[in-house]
Amino acid sequence: MKETDICTYAETFSSAHTDFKAEWGATRLLLDDKMFGMLGQDKSGKRILTVKLKPEDGELLREQYAEIVPGYYMNKVHWNSIDLAGQVPDETIKTMIQKSYQLILQAMTKKRQREIAELASDTTTS
Repeated sequence: MKETDICTYAETFSSAHTDFKAEWGATRLLLDDKMFGMLGQDKSGKRILTVKLKPEDGELLREQYAEIVPGYYMNKVHWNSIDLAGQVPDETIKTMIQKSYQLILQAMTKKRQREIAELASDTTTS
């Protein structure tokens, strides 16, 4: 999956946006100011996408795909990095992005969750 496609897909989620953090040399996928993904590179220069998942989901995917490893420069239990030059199917990457977004959304206050849901419904009804 191309990085531009990843950003475009991530921005389809309500209140999600991307930015470039120059000091990291990475593009962040954000829900409000909370990161649910990061596009960057590892120490060898490989382009990677790092997303947050439930530990059991991340572990299962790491067993299925050699290109999915514990999160580079992140908490190794909750974050997972995907080698974008690898063979991980686009649909699997999209599912991982969606699950990461949901984890961050669920950690927000109920009030903010309702606001984001209202924004999403306004977008679909207009």
